[in-house]
Order: sequence, then structure tokens, then C-alpha cells
Amino acid sequence: MHDIRAIRDNPAAFVAGWSSRGVDDADGLVADILRLDKELRTAQTTGQDALAKRNAASKLIGAAMGKKDMVEADRLKAEVEALKGDIAAAEAVEADVGKQLRDLLAAQKNIAADDVPEGEDESGNVEVSRWGTPREGGPAKDHADLGEALGLLDFEAAARMSGARFAVLKGGLARLERALGQFMLDVQTTEHGYQETSPPLLVNDAAAYGTDKLPKFADDLFRTTDGRWLIPTAEVSLTATVMGQLLPETEVKTPIRMTALTACFRAEAGSAGRDTRGLIRQHQFYKVELVSITRPEDSEAEHERMTACAEAILQKLELPYRRLLLCKGDMGFGARKTFDLEVWLPSQGTYREISSCSNCGDFQARRMDARFKRDGEKKTEFVHTLNGSGLAVGRTLVAIMENYQQDDGSIRVPDALRPYMGGVEFVSAQ
Repeated sequence: MHDIRAIRDNPAAFVAGWSSRGVDDADGLVADILRLDKELRTAQTTGQDALAKRNAASKLIGAAMGKKDMVEADRLKAEVEALKGDIAAAEAVEADVGKQLRDLLAAQKNIAADDVPEGEDESGNVEVSRWGTPREGGPAKDHADLGEALGLLDFEAAARMSGARFAVLKGGLARLERALGQFMLDVQTTEHGYQETSPPLLVNDAAAYGTDKLPKFADDLFRTTDGRWLIPTAEVSLTATVMGQLLPETEVKTPIRMTALTACFRAEAGSAGRDTRGLIRQHQFYKVELVSITRPEDSEAEHERMTACAEAILQKLELPYRRLLLCKGDMGFGARKTFDLEVWLPSQGTYREISSCSNCGDFQARRMDARFKRDGEKKTEFVHTLNGSGLAVGRTLVAIMENYQQDDGSIRVPDALRPYMGGVEFVSAQ
């Protein structure tokens, strides 16, 4: 959500900011916002003036009746009734225009940070760094072929019971998936100081709206029969733990850091034709999520730290990857600045996204009214929220299968995961 006062004070900055993020007529958009803002304030002033007049007239009624001036008393009563109508009319306009303004503001992307590069799509992203050496040698098998050949990955059974974009993992592959999630969670909690959290997988409208998933991305979510939403990522429920809260500064002087290993659910409504085979883009998957709640002055450093925490997993697993700074046209809706981590997939001969770490500034906090109060200050401020994958378990499993595949079709277990696999060194056909 955006601060209407900031738009009112510097409309040109928002025209430029939204134009750089792909809004075709940012001038017209800002003009509409300012028009609605003016109408809203006019209705509020009209209503307040009518209320003041009604209160004054009501007091005079008693005085007139005390003087037995019934003519004046009746006139004042008629005036009060008329003013009640004016107040109701102003309140109706205020409610209608206020909703229009809130809906319009809620539909707009966050404004990018100053150091985010220009660009319309992924071609404008900037590579920041690389780590590791991509696998060399003969042609690598796709993870789906590897898993099916081992008899440990069954897409047909999943399709019979659930449809497309689901999978059944068996035996050593299912154990490897479980080991990955536990390994990631342990690293983020014991080495990086995130608090392990087990949040709800179902959230209400307010939580989904507050984390900018509603209304824009409703088609990408699954909804239950009682009106709740299955989380697309634990970002939603972890961030919503501060929804509607006023925190003392002591709680955010050191950023609040939470992590969770959860199932995630995405309808993938906008992904027709992309990654239809395999585990890259599933309706149901597991992910270790990282969320931080900070003071405004701490969020930039926290963003770098969070990204490094995600990178640490890839380094421990010895998976080649690169870090990208996303351009304005490729960032997510609520992001102010985003780093993507892309892991090397030998079968595709390219890097693919495995983590996205975003600083949302106060964008989500405004939507969910999450604030803090500095020591000794009366005014409150919005917190900053950050989120990232630490990592997506399914995509990490894909990367391990492809980067650690052996000539006999088995998959070597990375050294870091062997304690979680009971010492097993290879995942082989059952």
C-alpha cells in the first residue's frame, strides 16, 4: 500500500516510479488518485462541518425550549434533521470514494529502490556474482527422467489422483526431500539465528491482503470452502504474525527473524505451458521460508544478510549458482528490491531460479498496519518486511538430482546431507 500523503506531496516521483515498473499511463493513474483523494477530503470536511452545525443547533434547541420559544425550537429541530441528512450523504460519499481510492492504491506495485536497474523484463536483470563451477562432461539427464528410471518418481499415479502438476516421491527420493527440508531448517536456525516457527497453512483475507496476495493474485491461490486461503508460501503467515501490532522498538532493534518449513500451494494460473513436466512448477511443494521484520534503517543490510543466508545452503550443498539483481520490470508486485538466486541445471544448460529474496520496505506493513514506536517517541512508524526462500525444497532436489547424477543412473547424496540420510551415500533404484 502507498502513502497518499507522499503521493500528494510529490506526485512526479510516483509517476516516474510507476512508469519504470510498466504502468502505461502513470500520469493518468496519479491524476485519478489525486482526484479521488480530493473528493474524499471534501466529503470528510463537508461531513465534519455538518456535524458541528448539528451539534450547535441541538444545544440551541434546549435553550429555545427553556425560553418557551417553540417557533425557534421547531426551526432548530428541522435544521438538525436536515443536517442529519447532509451528514449521511457525506458519509455515503466518503465510504464510496474511500473504497475507490483504497482499491486503486492497493492495485499498484511497490516503488523500486533507487539502485534497482531499469528494464522491462528478465533481460534487464544484472548478474551480481557466481559461485561454483557448472558440471561438465557428457549430456545430463533431466531430473524427471532420472527419477522415473529409478522408480522413485511417479507422475502418472499423481495425475490419476490429483491431476497435472503433482508428483509422488518414493523411497530414497522421498527421504532425500525430507532430509533437505530438515537440513535447511537446521542451518537457518542454528547458524543464522532465525526462529523456527510452525504457522497455519490456511489464512484469512486480511493476511492474504496484507502480504499483497489479494486482490491481484487471487487466481494464483487455492481457496477453501469456508473462504480461507491455502498459503502460496509461509511468507504470508509468518509476516502476518505482526499484522495489526504496535511493537516497542526493543522488539525490532535486532530484526525479528522467522523461518518455517511448510507445504505451499499455488494454482499457477499464469504459467500455462511452462515447466509442465517435472518438479519445477508444482501445485504443491515444500519450502523453507525466511521472513524478517525490521526498522526502516535496518532493512537494506538485512536484505543482504538474508540473501547470504540462502546462498549458504547452496554452498554447503556444493551447487553452482549465481546471484541476480532484478530490474524494475521483473520484480514482484510488492518488492522494493529483489535478489534472485539461480542454480545450475545441467540438463537445461542454464541457471534456474531457486530463491527470491525481497525487501518490501513498508509496503506490506501499511496494508496490514504493522507499526513500531521508538523509545521516547510518541509517533509510530511502519516496520519494514523482508522475505526469501531458504530454499525451495523441490527445486533444490531437482538441482541435486541433476548435478549429482552418476553414470549408472543413481544420485550421489551431497556430503552435507548424509547425516540426515542415515549415512546413505547414493539414492538408487529400489
